[in-house]
Amino acid sequence: MTAAIQCDGEAQRALLAGDHDAARSAFAQAALLYRQSWEVAPPTAYGRLVGMLKSSTLAGGGTSEAEYVLAALPDPDPQSATASYARALAALIAGLDEDARVWARRMSGGGDAFARTAAAIAALAGHDASGFQGALDEIVRDFEQRAEHLTGVAIADTALMLEVLAARRGVAVAIESPVLPTLP
Repeated sequence: MTAAIQCDGEAQRALLAGDHDAARSAFAQAALLYRQSWEVAPPTAYGRLVGMLKSSTLAGGGTSEAEYVLAALPDPDPQSATASYARALAALIAGLDEDARVWARRMSGGGDAFARTAAAIAALAGHDASGFQGALDEIVRDFEQRAEHLTGVAIADTALMLEVLAARRGVAVAIESPVLPTLP
């Protein structure tokens, strides 16, 4: 897990420096490390699956990882906001929009950060550009106010991942922020 987070940080620094090839490579390595960590972790370590999906999406992929998560969590614990997040995100990537909305609703009770991300996932699943813009803006503003970031890099990685998924769906929006670098 520690190695995955370090790889994510390396990818984020490369992205902020404009080295998109190095960023993609490091995000792909981070995704692999998150998956390996999940496979030896306790069965409730759902954050590793979220990390894998986020990193693989930022590396330019995500489809096979989404299929992996859907198989690994056929019926995740509805009481776990993180399990619901992993399932909602995997469903969104796989194009299972109704499933994504269901799990986004379930994850929204996990606190403010989960609720903001759930709103963005639900908006993307509903092809609601206006709703997505509002939710994404809230996510970015939250990252701007954070004093600490998991990787030590001030970057709105959740918003970046959601922007990639929005672009794939033709729902891309433009938000400018120092914690939101431009993707290629």
